[in-house]
Amino acid sequence: MAVVRAWLRVTPGSARSGVGGSYPRPGVPAVRVSVRERAVDGRATSAALALVAEALGVRARDVRLDVGQRSRDKLVAIDTDDPAAVLERLRILRENQP
Repeated sequence: MAVVRAWLRVTPGSARSGVGGSYPRPGVPAVRVSVRERAVDGRATSAALALVAEALGVRARDVRLDVGQRSRDKLVAIDTDDPAAVLERLRILRENQP
């Protein structure tokens, strides 16, 4: 199993949840993730990880937080048997709005 890492830019308290769009950062841009949950007790982070897993077509337990528990910018690790497919899906998500 391979690990793919990706940066996320999470916006808690949004009117609707969704994954798509890019947020500029050094290197590879982050994928924008909007969640309805507020940033209280890690609820927004948990919701963002579950939403990303669904958008990538992987199990929720295969997406874990590496960096950014208390930040809007989060580095996640995605366990996958098909890293090329996950990287392609991340590219598509960066290009599209939710």
